[in-house]
Amino acid sequence: MLVGRQSWIFDKPPVIIGAATAVGPDEAAGPLGKHFDIAFPDNRLGEKTWEKAEKKLMETAAEEALKKAGVDGQSVNFFVGGDLMNQIISSSFAARTLEIPYLGIFGACSTAMEGLALGAMLVSTGSAQYVVAGTCSHNCTVEKQFRYPTEYGSQKPPTAQFTVTGAGASVLAPQGKGPRVTRATIGKVVDMGIKDPFNMGAAMAPAAVNTIETHFREFNLQPDEYDLVITGDLATVGHQIAVELFAQHAFPIDKINFQDCGILIYDREKQDVQAGGSGCGCSATVTYGYLLKQLAEGKLNKILVVATGALLSPLSYQQGESIPCIAHAVAIEGGRGD
Repeated sequence: MLVGRQSWIFDKPPVIIGAATAVGPDEAAGPLGKHFDIAFPDNRLGEKTWEKAEKKLMETAAEEALKKAGVDGQSVNFFVGGDLMNQIISSSFAARTLEIPYLGIFGACSTAMEGLALGAMLVSTGSAQYVVAGTCSHNCTVEKQFRYPTEYGSQKPPTAQFTVTGAGASVLAPQGKGPRVTRATIGKVVDMGIKDPFNMGAAMAPAAVNTIETHFREFNLQPDEYDLVITGDLATVGHQIAVELFAQHAFPIDKINFQDCGILIYDREKQDVQAGGSGCGCSATVTYGYLLKQLAEGKLNKILVVATGALLSPLSYQQGESIPCIAHAVAIEGGRGD
């Protein structure tokens, strides 16, 4: 059901009956490494190219999620997925392997929650029995597409972020055991005129703030509604800017447990990741690998995951365009369902 202008409340909350993650070696070596399902020892994953390796990440996460859900792929109605590669080829080619009817989406690094929100809508309205929602990214494919060739080894400023090599997927059903998707707020594009692709956190922070404030306003929620509000890809630079923007807007962020997936996934003291993590796989792996376990163990009860995305392309950058950004929020609640 529509709430306000851009939010949904799911009267029949879909259940995440299975979720899985697949990551590369840097992510496995980080603070959350033990929470990921499958960790590959190198970024090639035994494939000939980085792009083929990224596709394999998506296939692996989706297949493992289906296995954990106890659902055969042939029973799934839709796979809702996307990524950062040209024409979302990683997800599209994974869909070819999975042989599941496919809805390809692009929200840059916000794709994880965009897909989960759309999948939840399909299941909640009875338009699907089972939906797989997933996304992926790979550090080497993103670097060579959006910045410099991976082999170039260029230096990066401290504002830059380290793209996560990882994939996350979930299986949604109308009933079953698992956490429930209860609400979603679809973001709108916010562009503050930033053009530097090495400062994504600053570009995305205003979009995250806009979506979070909209979510709380449209649902008329108090600051203690969620045990955790977590953004997807702001890292240290964007997270601090978001806190400052909330203060300017008199939004009570100081009363909220406010964190960021890009900060949690790496150890910045021991790993050379500049400001922290980013990429489609960032919020996907942290949510489906770490946060869902926190819900299952009762350490968290209600969370709001706000995936953030920078909607630029190599072409828009070459033409001198600024970076339009977006954020999508999804509320997930613990409990064992039916």
